[in-house]
Amino acid sequence: MRPLLVIAITAILFYSCKDNPKTEAQPEQKELSLLEEIAYANGYENWQNIEELKFTFNVDRDTSHFERTWIWKTKTNEVTAISAEDTLSYNRNEMDSIANKTNGGFINDKYWLMAPINILWDENSITTEHNAKVSAPLSKKEMQKLTVTYNQEGGYTPGDAYDFYFTDDFKVHEWVFRRGNQEEPSMITTWEDYKDVGGLNLAQMHQNEDGSFKLYFTNLEAKLK
Repeated sequence: MRPLLVIAITAILFYSCKDNPKTEAQPEQKELSLLEEIAYANGYENWQNIEELKFTFNVDRDTSHFERTWIWKTKTNEVTAISAEDTLSYNRNEMDSIANKTNGGFINDKYWLMAPINILWDENSITTEHNAKVSAPLSKKEMQKLTVTYNQEGGYTPGDAYDFYFTDDFKVHEWVFRRGNQEEPSMITTWEDYKDVGGLNLAQMHQNEDGSFKLYFTNLEAKLK
């Protein structure tokens, strides 16, 4: 009878193991930094899929209008600048003096379009300060505030500071630009009229309190790989 008992015990252990399979330890998810949270709220995870981004930068100030269009091949860093006067194509990796001057406009316009993502790209050249509960300057609504200050060296506008006002979903609704990190605002505008462009969540409209200044984007297009 003893061999039968051994077989029975072995069978019980076998089926017990089948009923209780080993579970593998799941890797811990990395906690996102605040810069990452804001970037991902604007579709940063989809940036890798974008081959080309096209946009027209517009400014209406009282009765005057200005616009210029950019076509950016993101993988090769080739940029085409189209204005009323001229069209210029250049590679951002190899710029002469003319391209370098034009690229200053591209940096400015791209920043207005993609600042919530741009600050993540710039994380090694900025300092940040976070306030969890403040009153937004235009709407007076309670929001969070992230102050981003650029280092004094390098770049097109060294030492400038930006105050981003965002809700708990990390979506930016207002911002303040302070030239040279001065205390008084140089400009305050909204971030509104968000649109999905190739998976990026981009604000199309920025305006001041009385609407006399409007900076907005049209012809937003993305080509995906």
